[in-house]
Amino acid sequence: MRRVSAGAGEVPGGPEGAGGAAGTAGTGGPGVPGGPPDPGPFGRPFDGPLGGYGSGGDGPGGYGTGGYGTGGTGGTGGLLATESAKNAAVATLVAVTLLAGIVLAIPGSPPKGPPPLPGPLARAQSAAQAGAPASPAELNALIADREKWLRTHPRDEESWATLGTAYTERAVRRADWAAYAKAETALKRSLTVRSGERGNTEALLGMAGLANARGDYAAARDYAVLARKQKPRRWTVHRALIDAYSGLGAKKAVQKSLDSVQNLYGGSQARALAARVYRELGWREDATANAYDAVGAAQSAAEKGVALWRVGELAWERGDHKEAVTSLDSALRLAPDQHPALAARARVLTALGRTDEAVRDWQAALAKAPLPQYALEAGELYESLGRDAEAAESYGKVRALADRAAEHGVNEGLALARYEAEHGDPGDAAVAAKRLKEEWDRGVRSPWAADALAWALFRSGRGKEALPYAMRATKEGARSAVFAYHRGELERSLGMYGAARRHLGDALRINPEFSPLLAPAARSALTALGDPPAGGPRKLTGREGMGSYGSPARTPRRATAAR
Repeated sequence: MRRVSAGAGEVPGGPEGAGGAAGTAGTGGPGVPGGPPDPGPFGRPFDGPLGGYGSGGDGPGGYGTGGYGTGGTGGTGGLLATESAKNAAVATLVAVTLLAGIVLAIPGSPPKGPPPLPGPLARAQSAAQAGAPASPAELNALIADREKWLRTHPRDEESWATLGTAYTERAVRRADWAAYAKAETALKRSLTVRSGERGNTEALLGMAGLANARGDYAAARDYAVLARKQKPRRWTVHRALIDAYSGLGAKKAVQKSLDSVQNLYGGSQARALAARVYRELGWREDATANAYDAVGAAQSAAEKGVALWRVGELAWERGDHKEAVTSLDSALRLAPDQHPALAARARVLTALGRTDEAVRDWQAALAKAPLPQYALEAGELYESLGRDAEAAESYGKVRALADRAAEHGVNEGLALARYEAEHGDPGDAAVAAKRLKEEWDRGVRSPWAADALAWALFRSGRGKEALPYAMRATKEGARSAVFAYHRGELERSLGMYGAARRHLGDALRINPEFSPLLAPAARSALTALGDPPAGGPRKLTGREGMGSYGSPARTPRRATAAR
């Protein structure tokens, strides 16, 4: 896989895909990218947004969906279509890059004529032409416009796909669980009018985005693979696959899909996507370089705001709190509606001791998107401050919010599992471990899933069984203070004191204030372990008394002879 660090503003010749603002009639411009997913501490890309799936902390791109572009072969750039020529113009739709990462297309564009009044819909169309993020008001205007259009044009499959993808974006931005059902209805209606096998790539990508947002990565992969068969040179198809493969823990497939993206597109959002993938691989310097490139290549204030959020996230994760808060302040000035940046800043402010401001940001983030992981982390801050009643209230929301999400097909299981393992009784931890193991057996094997499963097993008294999963998380995942802490505590419980010292120390070296509860616990654990015995270690395996994955270790013959 190539590690790319491009100069700001680099725009290559466009791949097959949606014609972007750079496109002109007769030439395929680069496909307009989607915003980076939201990487949450519980590992669902939506990414992350989020994936993935909350912002900040440890996750593969957390709680936003990745960009899923629409459009056809490279031909004409920009919004050129009239309603009467829609079928021909659909192949050259311009994608709108939205804050959480969903890429929308706007079929049924108004005919040429005097410039429209600068209302929300007109601004959304201007944003589409410029490849800029759309505001919540513009998203709402787009939804209203497509709903109105479809009342008189119910056979317009592209508009149904656009509407469904817009509903998914609304669901991700607001944690509006009911919007997921609306998204599914619209996308299935699109596929009823024209099936995926007959070339309805837009609906297939919309279904992939919906499945990724719900945490159903296997289904997302299957939809995206079908879309790839139809449009292998559309870079947003490969982006959808990256989100799905990240959730499944298919590292080699993620790298291969990123190579495809980089071969097809080199703009700001490709840099942001590379930063996310490199972060997940533990390539911190490469991730940071690409994140800065994404800021430099951003084409609008909102797009730059999202890119600055990523820079702030990476600074937070490596313990550079001053740079992190500066970047996140700038991100929120440019894009004040992005709740992932609010959550990220709340973590950084906590680390800086500015806890009143951190509480304010958690409250603001929860108001914008009532996600279980936000309620959990806010509760942990309250608990660290001795505000027990507020902590209990916030913790009480975690299960309720996760249950509401599940009612609408959204998997918030990692956030719920961490709550049950960290703050419940051993019975709760055992339930979490059983649920996570079932998901693992179904193929959800990301480093974040491995870490969550290891911690739930450990907290339910099954430390030896937990060790292989903790080792996998630290070996294959991001350079995460939480992963290192969990492994260190697990090793301490198994009498692996040298390895425990190393991993607990790693957690504090990566980010000395990575959690208001766990960072002090890591320091206490190191103090309890004390200094290593005099004379140095007898062995250098890091597994005193333990073999690979928890089996009893054999004493090497050479070491026996030496003693």
